[in-house]
Amino acid sequence: MGTKKTLVRGELVLPVIVVMNSFGVVLMLYSGTGISAISSMTYALSEVLPVFSLGTWTYIFQSMLVLSLMILRKRFVPQYLLSFGVGFAFGLMMDVHKGWMQALPSAVPFRACYFLASYLIICTGIALSNRCKMPIIPTDLFPKELSDITGTAFSRIKVSFDLICVAITAVLTFVCLGGISGLGIGTLLSALTMGKVVGRLDGWMDRHVEFVTYQRNGSYRRRKLRLA
Repeated sequence: MGTKKTLVRGELVLPVIVVMNSFGVVLMLYSGTGISAISSMTYALSEVLPVFSLGTWTYIFQSMLVLSLMILRKRFVPQYLLSFGVGFAFGLMMDVHKGWMQALPSAVPFRACYFLASYLIICTGIALSNRCKMPIIPTDLFPKELSDITGTAFSRIKVSFDLICVAITAVLTFVCLGGISGLGIGTLLSALTMGKVVGRLDGWMDRHVEFVTYQRNGSYRRRKLRLA
């Protein structure tokens, strides 16, 4: 007899995801181990061109990703705009977290705990994003859609995307600031291992949780979940 799954509304999970992922990204940066790969380039831009905050640069970058997907699709995709709206909220929350987080203790033992916590939070947030059946943050949407457009395996697209972001961050900060900034052991560990951890969490959710979304006709629709 199969395990009974817990039904969860995707609409209720979405704001939790935005708060979790933005908190995890900023906490990883505060830990001193480096920012996550997908947020590294926006961090570099906020350091090199501080006229905009980290959050503002985040949704500027995300809007460029959404626009590039529409160009590749050669058509207007309304769902992408919903994803941009989620990304906008994500950027705002990053600035909120960055503002209050300076009050946290900064001793080395605390920073180690911050990295571990941020890593787990980001992994869980991404897994929820993959399964909630709602618009996802453009930085997560881009590699998935590009994989579909090009027919290339998602894993290859994701790794390439992360590495390009990290490489641009390294070059941009080195040239403009005189040294590599924002990257560290946490960035490397996340890039190399986070995909596998997220995959395991996806599998656990598929066995125990089923997300439902509210449809226009007022009914709920259950969608069969599959591993990414």
